[in-house]
Amino acid sequence: MIKTATSIAEKFTLAKKAGFDGIEFDGPIPEGDLSQIKEASAASGLVVPGLVAGAAGRMMGLDKESERKEGIDRFSQALRDAKELGGNTVLLYPGIVNEQYQYDLVYDRLQKSVAELIPVSEETGVKIAFENVWNNIFLSPMEARDFVDSFNSPQVGWYFDVGNVVRFGWPEHWIRILGKRILKLDIKEYSRDLQNNEGLWKGFSAKLGEGSVDWAEVMKALKEIDYQGEWGSAEVAGGDLERLKDISQRMDRVLAN
Repeated sequence: MIKTATSIAEKFTLAKKAGFDGIEFDGPIPEGDLSQIKEASAASGLVVPGLVAGAAGRMMGLDKESERKEGIDRFSQALRDAKELGGNTVLLYPGIVNEQYQYDLVYDRLQKSVAELIPVSEETGVKIAFENVWNNIFLSPMEARDFVDSFNSPQVGWYFDVGNVVRFGWPEHWIRILGKRILKLDIKEYSRDLQNNEGLWKGFSAKLGEGSVDWAEVMKALKEIDYQGEWGSAEVAGGDLERLKDISQRMDRVLAN
């Protein structure tokens, strides 16, 4: 999201100026970047609450066993990197379902893969956080809930994306159903009007606080479940310092509901 920075240190500087408290990076971290991130974090006072290992999660639902194993290896390293940086979650995109990849098969592969990751999660103390993304799986909050519960482990939970469910549901419903399973939040907007009038993906172009998310109801639901995840991460189109400041200020307003 931090488009104008030329170095890791500058990313932290801009994020702090914009009013953010931390930065998440893609994981696993490239060789040589780990020490730079730790130094920039210490110098700025901003923390690294977790990492995002999206590509690794996608791989866990693929047909080839070698690719699934590679996804597990990459995610395992991301868990270790997150621990090194002081983070407590790694976000996982749970596979992908389409004409080529069958729903039940992807589901089974994900269960098998996550089961193999739980020992690494326990060893590092870093939790595995599934995100509800537009990957044609986990379209119901009950299914999302039951997937987490199938592992019977405190090491897995949900990185709930508020905006991603507006296309086919209401985030406050999901929050109440997922409850304590929500480890962290992605803060994002979505407009049903833009979806209907300009196209499916255009719904995400609504500015935070100006779409179809009822933020007052979202915050009410979070209070009801006694949300303890502490973090709400901006997952919207980034830009320069002024753009980042606008996002930060909008987040403050919607979260104050």
